[in-house]
Amino acid sequence: MGNGKRRKKKGRIRRIIMIQFLLLFALMGCGAFYLVKTYGEDVSAMQREARLMVGNASSKTFRAAETSLVYDDSGNLITAMKGEKDVYYLSYDEIPAYAKAAIISIEDKKFETHRGYDLKGILRAVKSYLESGQVTQGGSTITQQLARNIFLTHERTWQRKVQEILIAVELEKKFSKNEILEFYLNNIYFGNGYYGIQAASKGYFSKDVEVLSLSEIAFLCAIPNNPGLYDPIEHKDKTLKRRDRILKQMKEDGKISEATCKKAMEEEIELNRSQRGKSDYVETYTYYCAARILMEQQGFQFQTEFQSEEEREAYQEEYSALYGECQANLYQKGYRIYTSINIQLQQKLQGAIDGNLAEFSEVSEEGIFTLQGAGVCIDNHTGLVKAIVGGRNQDLKGYTLNRAYQSYRQPGSAIKPLIVYTPLLARGYTPDSVVTDYEILEGPKNADGVFEGEMTLRSAVEKSKNTVAWNLFQELTPETGLEYLRKMNFAKLDSKDIRLPAALGGFTNGASPLEMAAGFAALENDGNYRKPTCISKITDAQGNVIYDSAPEPVAVYEQNAARMMTDMMRGVLTQGTGRGLALSSVASAGKTGTTNDNKDGWLVGYSPYYTTSIWVGYDMPRELPGLSGATYPGLIWHQFMEEAHQGLKPLEFLPYIRPEQPEGGADAQESGENGEGTEDLQDFPETVGM
Repeated sequence: MGNGKRRKKKGRIRRIIMIQFLLLFALMGCGAFYLVKTYGEDVSAMQREARLMVGNASSKTFRAAETSLVYDDSGNLITAMKGEKDVYYLSYDEIPAYAKAAIISIEDKKFETHRGYDLKGILRAVKSYLESGQVTQGGSTITQQLARNIFLTHERTWQRKVQEILIAVELEKKFSKNEILEFYLNNIYFGNGYYGIQAASKGYFSKDVEVLSLSEIAFLCAIPNNPGLYDPIEHKDKTLKRRDRILKQMKEDGKISEATCKKAMEEEIELNRSQRGKSDYVETYTYYCAARILMEQQGFQFQTEFQSEEEREAYQEEYSALYGECQANLYQKGYRIYTSINIQLQQKLQGAIDGNLAEFSEVSEEGIFTLQGAGVCIDNHTGLVKAIVGGRNQDLKGYTLNRAYQSYRQPGSAIKPLIVYTPLLARGYTPDSVVTDYEILEGPKNADGVFEGEMTLRSAVEKSKNTVAWNLFQELTPETGLEYLRKMNFAKLDSKDIRLPAALGGFTNGASPLEMAAGFAALENDGNYRKPTCISKITDAQGNVIYDSAPEPVAVYEQNAARMMTDMMRGVLTQGTGRGLALSSVASAGKTGTTNDNKDGWLVGYSPYYTTSIWVGYDMPRELPGLSGATYPGLIWHQFMEEAHQGLKPLEFLPYIRPEQPEGGADAQESGENGEGTEDLQDFPETVGM
């Protein structure tokens, strides 16, 4: 081909290229004119909104969704409270240099020089909109992606794209490049619920990002471009290919040497995802306690009694609204929640419940065991909850009902020490007071059908005589007895409960295992009640203390009366209805409880170290043949408490002072009770269940 022909061909190519460029420019110009003419007012409004949003933003705006962390009593992480974003926030200096270089090389090469947007990317987006009527191509800069993730939705419309650009421009005006990159790497989505590079590092490698290799960092940086496509779990091969592309880009950009690139590409990537299952019952109870503490911080006053149904409904509406708000804050504000939960005790309690109920395999339509158990263990020294189990362990999705504090069941005879005996011990009775067990017309029966006549109060407690408790409660009055439960925040008391069957656990709604444990812990604590919680301290993400307090004791029972009650309940576990359940190495006391037709079984007891409450029954109340406080609940209680006390120093309860016997009165009182505290009146309320 001659030189003339070659010159003519080159000229034609130049003219074609020029014509295409001019046509494209004209197209873009027309498009831009069309957009401005048609949507000018909307764009102006969006610009004002962008300035306002960014103007009100601060560094805190980009930390708003930090993960809250929950720790056990030894400072070990129990769980991370993951909301919409799982972010372990890192400052710019804490982010590895390789991570910054990698993300810039693959996502936004002009990041250091542009003003928030890439003109070529915008032109591509405009062309896409004019051709298809929707924005299908991005070309977003790092700043635009940050704007979208923090301030906008991810819908594909031109309005959102314009907003994204306008906000990006404002962000570049207000924040430095280092700050924007810091915000970006702490907020970008890395798939599988991980927001931020530190969360991704923890989630995929179980390591801090600062100790990752270059290859591992590039692997992580491959994900955000399309977390579904480059999912390391489902499409690891694609993630690896994009990792290699990032490494090559870093080499071309002069960020790493060819040898370093080659070595990183040859490195095998081994994921090490944490398979730790959720601590179902610990987590739900912790979140409950923490949310209520935050409510208290806002001045909310909790109530358990109401003058009318309207007052109850108004309170519940206010409670629910604030509880929901505080619960949401737990998932967004990066709290550090320190609990009293001891994981070893938690596992022992769960194991005791699971093991002793293992023979019952029936499940509901939802696949949940129909026969259930729940338990709570309280540290008697601090009043804090050490372990809480709300049901049998099952591999179920999501959280399940935590029966330990969310279920209210009839407590049977286990309630007697709290509303009958200890109050009477402060009114002149002693363990040696003589009472009478006799048949009461239209009154309760004893389980064995035997009425023994005169007996000591100690013996009546050990044998759980229903007639004795009934008569003593009548003397005390139901109003007086129930007042003790009110002081200990029993939440489901009803005005209908002010009647004699309450002496035997016949309530409209019942009590929770948590409430029963806290009530008995008050007896061990010389009559001083402490509101149960598992929260010892809460700080914000910067370490500022929000809450740091121990439960305040409230005097409910007279000290000597509580000590006498403890002494009498020691006999329950050695020679009474709980015979054989006494602990082998340390002093122990407790009370059994069983309701009508063997629907609910309880064992609540304590040592100088721990108070533990155990409940067993069906979620939908029905008879369990052979159920009593001493059978399944007793076996669970005994196994757990024996294991919990291994290696602990033997201790005895503090002695009571033997009061002088009053003349008449106490020794002459008549009473009665039943071999396990079973209510047997036709008008007793049925067990309510959940």
